[in-house]
Amino acid sequence: MGTTGSTADTAEQLLADGTDALMDASFSLGDFDDAQAKLEAARARAVADGDRRSEALALDKLAMVLHYRALENNRDTSNADAEEALFRQALATQREIGDLAGVAESLFGIGLVHQVLHGDWATAMPYYREALELADQHADAYVRSECYRHLGFYYFAEEHDADTALKHLQTSQRLREEWGDPRSISSGTLTIGQLHLLAGRHADAARDLRTALEQMEQAGVGGRRAEQGAEWLRRAEAGEPAPAI
Repeated sequence: MGTTGSTADTAEQLLADGTDALMDASFSLGDFDDAQAKLEAARARAVADGDRRSEALALDKLAMVLHYRALENNRDTSNADAEEALFRQALATQREIGDLAGVAESLFGIGLVHQVLHGDWATAMPYYREALELADQHADAYVRSECYRHLGFYYFAEEHDADTALKHLQTSQRLREEWGDPRSISSGTLTIGQLHLLAGRHADAARDLRTALEQMEQAGVGGRRAEQGAEWLRRAEAGEPAPAI
């Protein structure tokens, strides 16, 4: 368990530490318990300081802790309602104080609950589209990247339009490169390779999946993600179909 910061730390500093810990945990390089403790500390400090923006952002990240835990447990939905409630609590504050970047992030989070955990694209898409419209004007490159990424998933899964899906994923990838986190860049490359294989484009898939594995190694990403990438690459090189997802 990591430390939750000294009494001199501001809510903003604690939030940054908690967000970093969450990103590490999401790539299997850290501990969700540590991330949660740091984010709870950030929330408590924000409440004490009357820092409503940081409080809402901490709620948003605590919701993402629940989301990543669900993904680690085969999209377990047992905490889906609690996750959505945290996103909605953050959203209400963000709308009230006019934090439009935060609004975009929380709207995206609500979309995640419906799409990823409930498999309900129809409910998710209005949240994603509103999130993207705001994100393109107000949010950072990572949030924008995530919005375009999931729109890409929509076009592939629901519209069966691989070319439009790929355009959205390539936009997402450019934003990841702008953001600069090599772990996120490798994840984006992996997804593009996977889409090619799902579309039956084996040569394109093999090219991008090889690049993704090289990027993962350079970024220190191993474990389940690297194993998944290696299996997809094996199938691409062998001319086999994509595994079930």
